[in-house]
Amino acid sequence: MARKFLYVIAGLIVLALASSIAYRLWGQQLLTAAMVPSAPFIEPAPLTADDYARRDLWLARPDISRDNPGLWLPPGYKAETAEKKAAVFFVHPTSYLASFRPRWNMPLNDRESLTTAAQFLRGQASAFNAAGTIWAPKYRQAHFGAFLTERPQANNALAAAYRDVAAAFEAFLKANPAGPVILAGHSQGSLHLMRLMQERIAGKPVQDRIAAVYLAGWPVSVEADLPALGLPACSKRGEAACILSWQSFAEPADMHAVTDTYDRSTGLTGAPRKDSRMLCINPLTGAPDSAAAESRNMGTLVLTDPPGGSKIVPHAVPARCDARGFLLIGNPPAMGPFALPGNNYHVYDYQLFWADIRRDAGERLATYLAR
Repeated sequence: MARKFLYVIAGLIVLALASSIAYRLWGQQLLTAAMVPSAPFIEPAPLTADDYARRDLWLARPDISRDNPGLWLPPGYKAETAEKKAAVFFVHPTSYLASFRPRWNMPLNDRESLTTAAQFLRGQASAFNAAGTIWAPKYRQAHFGAFLTERPQANNALAAAYRDVAAAFEAFLKANPAGPVILAGHSQGSLHLMRLMQERIAGKPVQDRIAAVYLAGWPVSVEADLPALGLPACSKRGEAACILSWQSFAEPADMHAVTDTYDRSTGLTGAPRKDSRMLCINPLTGAPDSAAAESRNMGTLVLTDPPGGSKIVPHAVPARCDARGFLLIGNPPAMGPFALPGNNYHVYDYQLFWADIRRDAGERLATYLAR
């Protein structure tokens, strides 16, 4: 019996090693095969701003008091008692990860995806709840597999998801007709915010209300995207009415999964993105193309599920922008199981710098209000 047990353990070790090697060698191909939907694309019925007046189409907004992930705070932080001065429109990243017969767009009643989205909001949008009230819409996001293929269905799914975000933003503005606005998102959420800025904000009266924009987890070309967004990149800490973006990689980093697609694409200005620099605003310095040691990091959020065991860890990771515009964070930190191939810490873009982003948003809002 003991010998048989040892054989089983040895077999499991070999299987684990083989799986690890396969993941490193063919991780992207395996993801593509497993996650790209095979179902036909079905156009979702349109939603309007009137639909988004309904509270049930939001994960977070001020009149949701129970189970509002935008209000969550880690141990050691208390809810702000002062009057909130900004309205924060936050678009969450991809949480529709179903691997069994997925659709191209998430059904709005997909409980598992919405639960994951709420967890993302705890780790990301919560950084902004000292600066303002969080408004985070549910939307029929494109499935994760849409980012792994060039099939036309992927673009159709992303366009449908964007239409929901645009309708939600219209309802957000109706509910917040005056006062400063902070825009923030991550990954797919940042992608939709970029289009929203180009089509609904740049050159429009609402542009003057934007205190800051956080486009984390999505590549923003300095040459081919930024000129279409209406606001400049942030140039220093505490500056208002500007844009921040970063993409986190531990070292050694392999960014080909990002750059291969990025270099084949066209920017919002119509110019090719190939070989163009990506916007990198270091969350530890608030400035572009800069570096800071881990001693500058006020606090990394290690988020647990359920979130009761979460904690803030100061001085956990450094950050420096590399020559292409990626944010390098040194040795791989112990954040959880969701680092992507190539030491891509995409999922943790906000959590790695949670306390610094919280301070950054407050400082930029204060500058805006002082103007």
